[in-house]
Amino acid sequence: MILRKWENLPKEMQIPEVKEYYDLLSKKKFQLVLKRLFDIVVSFTLLTLLSPLFIILAIAIKLDSKGPVFYRQTRVTQYGEEFRIFKFRSMVTDADKGSLLTVGGDSRITRTGKFIRKYKLDEFSQLIDVLRGTMTFVGTRPEVPRYVEKYTPEMLATLLLPAGITSEASVYYKDENELLDAAEDVEKTYLEVVLPDKMKYNLAAIKSFSFIDDIKVMILTALAVFK
Repeated sequence: MILRKWENLPKEMQIPEVKEYYDLLSKKKFQLVLKRLFDIVVSFTLLTLLSPLFIILAIAIKLDSKGPVFYRQTRVTQYGEEFRIFKFRSMVTDADKGSLLTVGGDSRITRTGKFIRKYKLDEFSQLIDVLRGTMTFVGTRPEVPRYVEKYTPEMLATLLLPAGITSEASVYYKDENELLDAAEDVEKTYLEVVLPDKMKYNLAAIKSFSFIDDIKVMILTALAVFK
């Protein structure tokens, strides 16, 4: 993983609020390369080992409801580039024509979807995104373009690295859907309370970035899921 030169970043990211984080990351080039090599090797290995599980999930999803196996929503990753994420479909087809946020008792979630969301199995297919480089194992969770437009100047620093499957913020907010379920205005609560709080963790992680810390976050995530 190689950082672009500062002058090659999108113009909206060439601001003082982002420069502080850029300078810190530019001093850790070896660790960034190590991070990408780890992503390639581990994602390829896991995709190979988990292929039987993927087949079972695909069959269960198709038998449970009409529609594709994967949910391919547009998200934002490194340098503000858009990509279509791979997630095992846990909701009815065209569910995103409603709210972009999912709450605990969302009626759009299928029977199979409830199970795979509970154990985070819908996230496993993002290994495809990690292998192709649109995501990484540890990094800021990818948002939809509509919410990225709401980022503060400092939040744009999270786009210096690829979006991640997990992060420290994801561990602390693993029950985010249930938290939003109690809100009167789900989207307002997410944008004004949840997102800013998660971004504190994400920005702090960039400042202190190290390959070892990535491994620690992956272990914490595994423990949180099994717990």
